Amino acid sequence: MSEKKSYGFTTTILHNDRQKPIEHGSLHKPIHTSVTFGYNDARQLASVFQGKEPGFRYGRQGNPTISALEDKITKMEDGVSTLCFATGMGAIGAVFQALLRAGDHIVSSSFLFGNTNSLWQTAAGQGVEVAFADATDVANVEAALTPATRLVFVETIANPRTQVADLARIGRLCKERGILFVVDNTMTSPYLFRPKTVGAGLVVNALTKSIGGHGNALGGSLTDTGEYDWSAFPNIAANYKRNPPAQWGMAQLRAKALRDFGASLAPEAAHHIAVGAETLALRMERASASALAVTRMLEADERVAAVYYPGLASHPQHALASDLFKAYGSLFSFELKDGIDCFDYLNRLKLGISASNLGDTRTLVIPVSHTIFFEMGAERRASMGIAESLIRVSVGIEDTADLLDDFRCALD
Repeated sequence: MSEKKSYGFTTTILHNDRQKPIEHGSLHKPIHTSVTFGYNDARQLASVFQGKEPGFRYGRQGNPTISALEDKITKMEDGVSTLCFATGMGAIGAVFQALLRAGDHIVSSSFLFGNTNSLWQTAAGQGVEVAFADATDVANVEAALTPATRLVFVETIANPRTQVADLARIGRLCKERGILFVVDNTMTSPYLFRPKTVGAGLVVNALTKSIGGHGNALGGSLTDTGEYDWSAFPNIAANYKRNPPAQWGMAQLRAKALRDFGASLAPEAAHHIAVGAETLALRMERASASALAVTRMLEADERVAAVYYPGLASHPQHALASDLFKAYGSLFSFELKDGIDCFDYLNRLKLGISASNLGDTRTLVIPVSHTIFFEMGAERRASMGIAESLIRVSVGIEDTADLLDDFRCALD
């Protein structure tokens, strides 16, 4: 396989490990469990520590198995480098831990995954001001900016109400103002969308979800797309400026978030995620098609009060999603009409499993207000448009006809 030839998404990921020598001709990068790496020449060890030549120092900052996965994610996102973390929240936390200081200001989409919302509350308690804005319109983001704004953070498709951020216009705004644009791509995955195309400087992926895809490994990643000029970022420490400016951000993230904070991905998990990633495109195509079919069926049923899925023409950002994404993803949510108990409905499903994950091969369902968004309270949920009866669905790769039958029969 030639490095120079351009291959498709799945072919590139399947054969990526083979672009570098692999022990004993293995087709997968093996699991390296060693946490320490020895050198016959002490000068070479020093050179690796000082960043003068490539190499591994200590397992907290990476190892060959994790490095192979990072290279895969970089290829997926068409980026320049990637860092992997123990979880998706570890990756988002790394942005706060490594790049922000007391007195800084960030603008975040108000439609957020519950744990990210909780993290921003922690950041606010430690001196970083957080402004929430309805990111479906760039004007709201622009109005929230201040001279101290260091970054804008949005999700591609919000979890669980599926609002779609005004990604391209926000990207242009951030570029004009010299602000770091951070996009969480978990709901779409690099197969359906590459945030680099809208000017994102850092891309978050919760590898636990669609990229790993099988619910058997936790992981997260940050990818530097090369779109942001790190020389404009005021919080880079002097010792990381010894690198070329394009490397400043990732050098500080690796040191502050992995070396110092220790949110490191385990090699066994990296291997599971790397193998799962090989079928990402196939799974996303199947799950997206099934999600569209199920949501159309639910929307037409008089017992359903509302359905939220960007693939539906009734969705407020349907046109925007159609312009941005290859398909509309595997996640949707819906509300039942008064008199139909959401718990009873969920208990009648035979295939939909009541569980708190998404992007799995199996269809997972959860009553949002009573579980993953319970802690934030009724007032905050109401501000995000999350009804007490809202059910979130992460569609798996089951046969579409079986899913349609399951969701329909549970209504009867």
